[in-house]
Amino acid sequence: MANFDPRELRNVLGAFVTGVTVITTVDGDGIPRGVTVNSFSSVSLDPPLVLWSQALKASSYPVFRDAKRFVVNILAEDQIEVSRRFSSNIENRFEGMNYHLGLGGVPVLDGCSAFLECRSFASYPGGDHAVFLGEVENFERTPRKPLAFGGGRYMVAYAHESGPTTPEAGAEGLAQLKAVRMGCAALPELRDKTGLNLIASVWGNRGPTVVHWEPSTDALTESIRVGRVMSTLDSATGSVFTAFLPRAVTQAIIDEERSAALAAGLPAPKQEELDAGIDENRRRGVVIRAPIEPTEPGKPHRVTVSVPVLDHAGQPALVLSATGPIPATGCGLDAPLVNTMVTAAAALSRQLGYKPAG
Repeated sequence: MANFDPRELRNVLGAFVTGVTVITTVDGDGIPRGVTVNSFSSVSLDPPLVLWSQALKASSYPVFRDAKRFVVNILAEDQIEVSRRFSSNIENRFEGMNYHLGLGGVPVLDGCSAFLECRSFASYPGGDHAVFLGEVENFERTPRKPLAFGGGRYMVAYAHESGPTTPEAGAEGLAQLKAVRMGCAALPELRDKTGLNLIASVWGNRGPTVVHWEPSTDALTESIRVGRVMSTLDSATGSVFTAFLPRAVTQAIIDEERSAALAAGLPAPKQEELDAGIDENRRRGVVIRAPIEPTEPGKPHRVTVSVPVLDHAGQPALVLSATGPIPATGCGLDAPLVNTMVTAAAALSRQLGYKPAG
């Protein structure tokens, strides 16, 4: 066998995204037992067989080895804590859990996406694991969306349309819906790469509007309200929208903000200054706002980097923004933070059918 790093092999295997299950049974004393598993898979429809595997060194291995029945509980997207509970060292994992007894008195967890009640069919050696086959005798599917897992993290599964959105395939609303789905799915990975808060915004009736955000793990993380309307004049997100949307779409909001600023005795940019900034932002394809002065003494300067996700017509269906303390590598046009954001937005734009001129 090739001499390779087991950790690297595990990372490669983690690229295969799976669902998350909790396998439940009862031991010889009738006590409910359960373990979190993502090695579940279908095997056959005739007869109806499924399989899963467990490490031989697992404390519950003897229980499942001798079990006559087990239930595969396919977790729903809001059951991350259930998954964590049944993979922990808690002695009584069923304490406080909602469940009912199924065939043979085996517990079935409530609130799952689906479950399959199985009779133990066979088991096979699999290196440091044992592979268990079960014959399905009863099952149920619910409308709840399943929880997913890949690359060492929990994920949310969403429907993926086949092929790019084109003018013939649908209207602008469909392109925006697809962009929001893809953008929201991409935010956790971008958050991990940048270490900053990640925000997804669309152009709404009142201007740039936050539709989703992923908080960073930084202690300085601030709460960002979904539905918050950003300024077209003072925010990086707004500047991206004004740079890439038609003037007829944005001008009324811009005029309203300028009038409100002047009425409050605040400085407001002249239209020619705005036009120059719009042209420059469109040319760069990214807006960087930094440094933003700390709101409290001792806190670092903050940066916001915003990039457009363009549809087939070259208009922003979505704007992605990273915001937080300025990284040690900086926030210039050639900084890793900016390159990461631009690259991610370009990939999403291609999936929406955008093709750069030339």
